[in-house]
Amino acid sequence: MSNLTPTSPLRDWLANPAAGQILRGMLASQGQSEEALAPALGLPLEQLVKMSGGKFPAELVGVLVTAAETGEIPEGLPTAPPAAHATAADPGIEIGAPEQWTEQVTSGRFSGQTVVVTGAASGIGRAVASRVVREGGRVVAVDVSGDKLADLATELGEALVPVAADITEPTSADTVLAAAGGRVDALANVAGVMDNDAAVHEVDDKIWERVMRINVDGPMLLMRAVVPGMLAAGGGRIVNIVSEAALRGSAAGAAYTTSKHALVGLTKSSAYQYAGTGVQVNAVAPGAVATGIQVPEGAPYGSARTAKMRVAIPGLAMAEELAASVTFLLSKDAVNLNGVILPSDGGWSVA
Repeated sequence: MSNLTPTSPLRDWLANPAAGQILRGMLASQGQSEEALAPALGLPLEQLVKMSGGKFPAELVGVLVTAAETGEIPEGLPTAPPAAHATAADPGIEIGAPEQWTEQVTSGRFSGQTVVVTGAASGIGRAVASRVVREGGRVVAVDVSGDKLADLATELGEALVPVAADITEPTSADTVLAAAGGRVDALANVAGVMDNDAAVHEVDDKIWERVMRINVDGPMLLMRAVVPGMLAAGGGRIVNIVSEAALRGSAAGAAYTTSKHALVGLTKSSAYQYAGTGVQVNAVAPGAVATGIQVPEGAPYGSARTAKMRVAIPGLAMAEELAASVTFLLSKDAVNLNGVILPSDGGWSVA
């Protein structure tokens, strides 16, 4: 009798004799090996299916549950045995599965505060908005997707104010301030887009311009809008979401890497300019996160180069785990932190 469920981590499914053979077989049929899933071993199976873009169909969950329960593999499915490789550097040390993280909501941490969150309809932005509301705050949730914002408002209630807007439009900042009622205690610039891993000789003008507008211009416009009010109020917190690509040159293409390095520069410059005013400007640099962000088809040269480095990713984080880092810096608990670029990447940046 198996105790595996759709919320069980992928590592447990791979360890099951029948389910593991099916998963490895599906990977092999796509020209991949088990090592390709290494960063995702801690993800729930159902989350892997959702973010796979159809590579792992939804019906696979039921098939795996049945296989784990019965120990039998349905006919017609590709299978593959586990690869023979060492699992620990020191054979004298027994290494167990990592302890599973559980979100710990701090009641009242954002009581009486208004927090603007961009990219709030999905991924990290949605997780940040949800946590701030559950910790007593009022969230002005900004995103280009009005339908998804409406769903989020239904879920979180009156404490969430949805604003369907394009952050790259200069007038959108005025709309956000109006929705906030003129007072913004904290701003989380989460909205962002990926490039196609293109090296500079492959860069497409449209992708370059789009990445720069959303990843750099959008955060700058909102910062410019909210800082005067924060200065008048004697304080406020701004958190920009940068990336592992802001810390190295091997995590993405030229456009995305440049945009995130630029956002680090904006963060540090602002932290210096407003030091001593009560306005704090920090950034979080995520590693690999299970957000389902849309990634364009990879450019041939650049994507082949970055693929060689992504094997070093230590793990794929959930959006809620990133929200824990972001909301800390958005809160008054981030006292004495200014100009910090916080890697929230499972240790990828130390490799």
